[in-house]
Amino acid sequence: MPTDVWLWPVLLGVLGLVFGSFIATVAIRWPQGRSPLHGRSQCDGCDKPLAARELVPLVSFVFQRGKCRGCGAPIHPSHFVTELLGLAIGVTAGVAMPGMGGVAGAAFGWLLLALAALDLTAFWLPNLLTGALAAAGLATGLLGLWPPIEARLIGGIGGYAALAAVAAGYRLARGRQGLGGGDPKLFGAIGCWLGWQALPLVLLAAALIGLAAVLGLYMGGRKVTATDRLPFGVMLAAAAFTVWIGQALTPLPASEQTVVRVELPVEVR
Repeated sequence: MPTDVWLWPVLLGVLGLVFGSFIATVAIRWPQGRSPLHGRSQCDGCDKPLAARELVPLVSFVFQRGKCRGCGAPIHPSHFVTELLGLAIGVTAGVAMPGMGGVAGAAFGWLLLALAALDLTAFWLPNLLTGALAAAGLATGLLGLWPPIEARLIGGIGGYAALAAVAAGYRLARGRQGLGGGDPKLFGAIGCWLGWQALPLVLLAAALIGLAAVLGLYMGGRKVTATDRLPFGVMLAAAAFTVWIGQALTPLPASEQTVVRVELPVEVR
């Protein structure tokens, strides 16, 4: 078995655990105005600084049974879930596209995970993070990764314009906000990664995910009305990474047309 068949999923999976742990911290601290980059990790209940053995992704949560070793307060399950998703993104990217393409895909997934976590927690898609997602997408295109940079640029502009037009039309027709201001920007940033051709599929998949979420809430006994807020950025993020997986598993289009030469028999006189 070639080494890279298992090496890339393992490396990206380990990185995914680390990034997932950091993203969980970002999703909790940033909306509260606290920097995720300064200060030691601490218990959310008693503010006790966490030791190194309490910071091992997934493992610490399991061995501590989801509770702080000091005060016994429950650890927010978002830590475990986000770390698990970070692991899944890294492994999936490494399996789907071993090599630098998989590294780029994993970075795409982790940035989407951070945005989805913030949108789910605080209905907030920070411009800084969305801009970083767009810039990284264009950078990978300039490095030669498929889709080409032209398709990414059109996707960035067209994606933003399309959802911004939908939001403006809804606001004009209904007299209230239908989409958050960050959703068109996120859709444009996704276009910078996947290209304009993939955007209709992303939007369709996001709508289906949203419909499934609403049905799940209904089945759980919660009523959802037309005025209830749903974090559409979460749906867009999940749909975008799913479409990226499909792109990664699809053979690239031929860069040049195949030329077939037909030799005619020489006329005998």
